[in-house]
Amino acid sequence: MEHDQLLKDAEQFIRVCYSELDKPIDETERRVHEVRELIASQGYYEHTAEELRHGAKMAWRNSNRCIGRFFWESLQILDERQTETEEQIAQALLRHIEFATNGGKIRPTITVFAPTIQGKPQIRIWNNQLIRYAGYETEYGVIGDPVSIELTKLCESLGWHGARTNYDVLPLVVQIGEQRPKFFEIPHEQVAEVAITHPEIAGFADLELKWYGVPIVSDMRMEIGGIHYKTAPFNGWYMGTEIGARNLADQQRYNMLPRVAELMGLDTSREATLWRDKALVELNVAVLHSFKEQGVSIVDHHTASQQFRRFEEREEKCGRAVTGDWTWLIPPVSPAATHIFHRAYDNTMQTPNFFYQERPSLKE
Repeated sequence: MEHDQLLKDAEQFIRVCYSELDKPIDETERRVHEVRELIASQGYYEHTAEELRHGAKMAWRNSNRCIGRFFWESLQILDERQTETEEQIAQALLRHIEFATNGGKIRPTITVFAPTIQGKPQIRIWNNQLIRYAGYETEYGVIGDPVSIELTKLCESLGWHGARTNYDVLPLVVQIGEQRPKFFEIPHEQVAEVAITHPEIAGFADLELKWYGVPIVSDMRMEIGGIHYKTAPFNGWYMGTEIGARNLADQQRYNMLPRVAELMGLDTSREATLWRDKALVELNVAVLHSFKEQGVSIVDHHTASQQFRRFEEREEKCGRAVTGDWTWLIPPVSPAATHIFHRAYDNTMQTPNFFYQERPSLKE
């Protein structure tokens, strides 16, 4: 059954991929025949460099939860399928960080490691993003990012020690097969961090907020033509609300709205003053201002929504239906001010695509 499904998925991908690349019919049929024979003889096939490049771009194009898909064709693919040791993997991840950061002019990038092949040890990255701040439980509350408490404890069990500040960058944690994971520090100079200030509220800098510049998702599985890549970290650039309305604002994260409201002198005695809304807007203003001021790519949610409309129009011209998860596509600030709020989307998952997967775990 799995064999038949792989044949079906592989053939469908090859035909769509080669059609989009304007390959002649005879070349497409030769490749389909070759893939069939490979699956029959060894149970899997390998993507060519060209298939991998276009397949990864298609996976971004099909990502229902991503509002930034207008730029799917600009994705840069770093092929690391031959990488074997933890040290080699860590070096490849550091190259990704440096290449994607690009001095602040962020490049959408994916690094692809070896796919899942039965009988071969799997590469896994424990970080859900390559760059993430640590979180420490203390008797006085959490220091840093609460979402990172579990990974921080693992890193400490492996021998890592952070400075126990609110913004300690966690190391990369790499595991091969069932071996014990290894950690690798990310050199400080490779992490673009943005100090958050406000263009009008002078005391904002006293909050000592900052955030890292490149969101590199590293815990999702990419599927292309029936082949599964469990380790394929990828990035675009931030939409401002991801930082200003979620990471720094959520009560279960850095919970900064009360402090911003206090700084602004807002009446927080009752909800009807809309102090949360006022503080939220100014926190987002500060994030966008700071990234622009410090030369790191970012997009506001209104511009991102307009870009998504252009993506929809372009896909329609190409005869492709746009799928989407409405609950993720609407921005967390002023969603009704965007066109996305006022329309429905088909949430069917097409492939190639990115999928959530079971987290790696230590074997007892």
